[in-house]
Amino acid sequence: MKTAYTADQIRAAEHTLMARLPEGTLMQRAAAGLAAVCADLLGRVYGKRVVLLVGSGDNGGDALYAGQRLARRGARVRAVLAGSKTHEAGLLALRDAGGRVADRAELENADLIIDGLVGIGASGALREPYRRLVEEANAAPGPIVAVDVPSGVDASTGQVEGAAVHARVTVTMGAYKTGLLVDPGAACAGRVELVDIGLGSYLPDPDVAALTGGDVDELIPRPAKESDKYRRGVLGVAAGSRLYTGAAVLAVGGGLRAGAGMVRYAGAAEPVAQVRAHWPEAVITELDRPSIEDVGRVQAWVLGPGLGTDDWAHELAARVLESPVPVLIDADGLTLVARDRALLRRRAPVLITPHAGELARLIKADRDHIEAARLEYARRAAAELGVTVLLKGSTTVVAEESRPVRVNLTGSSWLATGGTGDVLSGVVGALLAQGLSCYDAASCGAYLHGLAGRLAADGAPLAAADVASAVPAAIRAVTSDNA
Repeated sequence: MKTAYTADQIRAAEHTLMARLPEGTLMQRAAAGLAAVCADLLGRVYGKRVVLLVGSGDNGGDALYAGQRLARRGARVRAVLAGSKTHEAGLLALRDAGGRVADRAELENADLIIDGLVGIGASGALREPYRRLVEEANAAPGPIVAVDVPSGVDASTGQVEGAAVHARVTVTMGAYKTGLLVDPGAACAGRVELVDIGLGSYLPDPDVAALTGGDVDELIPRPAKESDKYRRGVLGVAAGSRLYTGAAVLAVGGGLRAGAGMVRYAGAAEPVAQVRAHWPEAVITELDRPSIEDVGRVQAWVLGPGLGTDDWAHELAARVLESPVPVLIDADGLTLVARDRALLRRRAPVLITPHAGELARLIKADRDHIEAARLEYARRAAAELGVTVLLKGSTTVVAEESRPVRVNLTGSSWLATGGTGDVLSGVVGALLAQGLSCYDAASCGAYLHGLAGRLAADGAPLAAADVASAVPAAIRAVTSDNA
């Protein structure tokens, strides 16, 4: 599992470790790792033009010492000093190795730019001259390597206010920072390289975690020899309407492809016809009234994709939410809950899967604020509503009260197309029906859905049905024994 930490957590760990080491040891370790990544990016170091953007803090020192190492290998290193003070020993070391102080004009011809302007303690919008330097660096042709976090990115949240470095690579020291895994900060970080400086045993419980393929492999339920379709998990799907028949088809398909032993679909005549045509495996109940009495036993429900928001849909949602099993609420189901929060008063687990606009309606917040501070609002919603939250978007965030937020690192921008959220609901619902908790089902489902999107897209546009079809391949990719 990839774990990440806030700036305060990192600083506390560094303080404890530094008390046990000779002065300057951590900076030298960081500089060595930074220089190695930069050398690899440059290919041939000798003769290359490297520009350091140097701020007042320790990141500036890291950049200067890394510049010293590159200069010793023949690079032409120039430092642009932007801070009110400079790490004097680092600057002396750079000069002794042949590096020089220069002005911002050097950016135009740089083969590599090292961003050492601000460190993990910075927050809010960049001030001058940092803001202008960042904009000029972003406009320069050379790639940027950020030290620890890109300048302008809040290390603890991923928030960006104003200008921020857009790095090709971010070399982060000791541990991942939360802001490197959550957009918009993650989008600024590029490829993230972790340099081990010895913090491991001094770190607390993480602020944020991201599942790896190995983690998903361990969590995914597998059928045993004595398994049958009932033991493998029965998923109920209440979705689709006369206007939105496709949502039902996609949610059912996601559930079937993700390993549910059986999917029971309940809906009106129009979506019933479409589900029957696409998925003869599904057990179908055509509803003439908003009731689930005749559907049969299920282990979890998916409620809401394409359901509509009229009185009929509200009544059906109420009946599903009265059941004693976990319920995933998506799309129109979220609109119904936003209108009638009393629907959430239940003892069984609830998982909601909103995008930012849907979450804004649920918790009476501004959509743009949610997009800018995804962690904050996902946590707030989990606590306020008493549910598990899977917040969809450029970074998928899974929040549950009193647990580290999980972020998903798979996925593709091609997934931003209609119907993929319905497939996600089916995938996660299948995992719920197979016995995973809301927290684990949401995390694993997001991982598999994102990976399926990558496999289906392969660099080209996709349709939601393609994602559903690729879910088995995604599962095969992460399961070590292919059982």
